[in-house]
Amino acid sequence: MMWQTIKNIPFWQKVLAAFILGAGVGVVFGESATVLKPLGDLFISAIKMLVAPLIFCAIVVSITSLGSGVSLKRLSFKTLAMFMFTGTIASIIGLTIGSVIDMGGSMELVATEVRERNVPGFAQVLLDMIPVNPFASLAEGKVLQIIIFAALIGIAINKVGDKAEPLKRTIEAGAEVMFQLTRMVLQLTPIGVFGLMAWVVGEYGLSTLLPLGKFIGAIYIAALIHIIFVYGGLVKFAAKLSPVQFFRKAIPAQIVAFTTASSFGTLPASTRCTESMGVSKRYGAFVLPLGATMNMDGCGGIYPAIAAIFIAQIYGIPLDMTDYLLIAVTATVASVGTAGVPGSAMVMLTVTLGVVGLPLEGIAFIAAVDRIIDMIRTATNVTGDMMTAVVIGKSEGQLDEQQFYTQETEQVEQVRS
Repeated sequence: MMWQTIKNIPFWQKVLAAFILGAGVGVVFGESATVLKPLGDLFISAIKMLVAPLIFCAIVVSITSLGSGVSLKRLSFKTLAMFMFTGTIASIIGLTIGSVIDMGGSMELVATEVRERNVPGFAQVLLDMIPVNPFASLAEGKVLQIIIFAALIGIAINKVGDKAEPLKRTIEAGAEVMFQLTRMVLQLTPIGVFGLMAWVVGEYGLSTLLPLGKFIGAIYIAALIHIIFVYGGLVKFAAKLSPVQFFRKAIPAQIVAFTTASSFGTLPASTRCTESMGVSKRYGAFVLPLGATMNMDGCGGIYPAIAAIFIAQIYGIPLDMTDYLLIAVTATVASVGTAGVPGSAMVMLTVTLGVVGLPLEGIAFIAAVDRIIDMIRTATNVTGDMMTAVVIGKSEGQLDEQQFYTQETEQVEQVRS
C-alpha cells in the first residue's frame, strides 16, 4: 500500500521533496552527510552512460524526420538566432547586476602578475567542431563533435533516399531503445537529487558561503531575472502561451539541473518536460542536445560577466566601457561549444579574464563556491533550452497547444509511457 502511494505521487513532487530532504540532512548532519554522495554519483554516472548514444540517435532521427527541405534550415536558423539573442541579453544582465552591486566590499588583493589581453582565435574553435575520429568522439563524449557528425549523417541519409532506409530504420530503433533506457534511469532522479543535495550542503555548509555571499547573491539575482523576465517574457509575448504553465512543467528538469549542475545530465529530464509541454519529439530531439552545447546563458553569459567584475573589484582594477564590451562579446560568443558538464564554466571564465587582462589567480578565490554557483547557472541554461523548444516550436507548428495546457496530475506516468 505504501509503495503504491509513493508511485502515485507526481514526479516533480518526488524530486522537490528529495531536494528539500537532502538539504535538510546536509544542514543537520554537516560533513557526515557527505557519505550520501555516492547516491548522487550513481545517478550522474547512469545519466552520462546515456548521453553519447542518446544524442547521436536523437539528432539523426530528428533530422531525418524533419527532412532536408526549407523547414530544417528555417528551424536551425531560428533556434541559433534565439540562442544568440538570449545569450546577449544574459551578458547585459550580468554586467548590469555586477556593476550595481559592490561585491568586493573591503577586500583588496594584489595580483602577482599583470596579464596582457589575449583574444583567442575563432578558427581553432571551428576546427574542434569537426571530429577527426567519430568513434573516438563517441567514446570520449565530445558532444559538439557528436552533434556535428550525427547532423551530417542525418543530412546524408535524406539525400541518399530509399537506399539508406535500412540504416534509417536501424538508428530509429536505436533511438527508441535509448528513450526506453532513459525512462528507466529517470526513476533514479529523486534518489540522485537527495544524495547530491545532502553532499553539497554538508560539504560547504552555510558558513562557507557568507564571505562570498554578495558574489553568490549577484549570480542568483541575475539568473532569476533572466529566467523569470526574459524566458517568461518570450513564452508570454513571442509564443503567446502561459509562462506559469511553462514553469510548472519545467520544474522537474530545473531541479535536476540545479542538483546535478550538468546540462547534458539533465537532457533526459528536459526531454520529458518538453514532451509534456507538447513540443514534438523530432524538434525536441534537435533543439535540446544542441542547446546543451551552445545555449549557455548562465555559464557563458551571466557568470563570466559578474565574475570578471567581481575579480576586478577585489583586485582594485578599474574597468572602462571597452572592457565591458569585450566581456559581453567574449561571454556571448565563447559560450558556443562550452561543454555542458559540471565545472566547464571555469574554463569559460579564463577566456573572459584573459581577454580583459584580469588576473587568472582570482579564479582560485571563487573556486571554493563554484559548485553552488554552477547549480543556478545550469538551471538557467536548461530553462533556456526548454523555452527555445516551446517558442520556436510554437512558431513552426512543432508544438501541441492543447497538450501544453493539459494539467498533468501524474508527471511520472509520462516517464513510464
